[in-house]
Amino acid sequence: MTARHDDPAPNPHATEAQVQAALSDNKLAQVLYHDWEAETYDDKWSISYDERCIAYARGRFDAVVPDAQLPYERALELGCGTGFFLLNLMQSGVAKSGSVTDLSPGMVKVATRNGQNLGLEVDGRVADAETIPYDDDTFDLVCGHAVLHHIPDVELALKECLRVLKPGGRFVFAGEPTTIGNFYARKLGQVTWKVTTEITKLPFLSEWRRPQEELDESSRAAALEAVVDLHTFDPSDLEDIARRAGATEVHAETEEFAAALWGWPVRTFEAAVPDEKLTWRYRMAQYRAWLGLSKLDEKVLRHVVPRQFFYNAMITGVKPGGAGR
Repeated sequence: MTARHDDPAPNPHATEAQVQAALSDNKLAQVLYHDWEAETYDDKWSISYDERCIAYARGRFDAVVPDAQLPYERALELGCGTGFFLLNLMQSGVAKSGSVTDLSPGMVKVATRNGQNLGLEVDGRVADAETIPYDDDTFDLVCGHAVLHHIPDVELALKECLRVLKPGGRFVFAGEPTTIGNFYARKLGQVTWKVTTEITKLPFLSEWRRPQEELDESSRAAALEAVVDLHTFDPSDLEDIARRAGATEVHAETEEFAAALWGWPVRTFEAAVPDEKLTWRYRMAQYRAWLGLSKLDEKVLRHVVPRQFFYNAMITGVKPGGAGR
């Protein structure tokens, strides 16, 4: 498990001047925001590398590629974050070895560390998704989770994915916000944040309020988040982008409607109150509720609600020239 020694070092404590500069420099914003998030990102999003998230990652993969011939020999995760998607897919048997890349040095550091702790064969590079630093025809699978909406030129990034894939190799991206889903999720989050932070100003609820400096830091992060989240997608438009990039066997799926309506207020509330108030029993209750609503989405609502109303989009495509796996 290695990261290149000549890659940039993480910068988890951006200055006010850097934040201001990042407001007009998207790629600087991407680096600062994700370096700031790297060491706490897994906790923030309840990411783990056990059966719970292994099943989640594999479920996303199987939803869009239900008949893949596994395992892939070598996989690349683009915009890896902490390695959530590829590391859990590898643990589920999707790939034997892999590489993780991200524009954020902090994220690459955490992802390679997570891989090392899991005993997986993974290396890491700090890399721009629009200029992937690997040779043509290198990988059997390129994957990513919640990354395409951060990339300025999505079509160019998908062309790069096809370049580094072997003929017949496949890309799979999940966790991309739909246009309609993002609208209601953001509104729910904003209302929940305002209500929670105002109510916890009351004296008898003061122990439920985070220190003001932590709330201010979260607000600054949210300001950068508005800069780094560049796109939302209609599923059909996302399919068109993949085809223009040169992919074949293109297919998009969506998920999370009832689960998103529940999950976004819950996650926002949790970010606004002290961690010690969120007991294990509470967390398990929220997780079981999310599972139940996800099953409702899968078994019932996906058959009656148009796919563009669901929150998450998944997309897959194959590099021409070989039998798609």
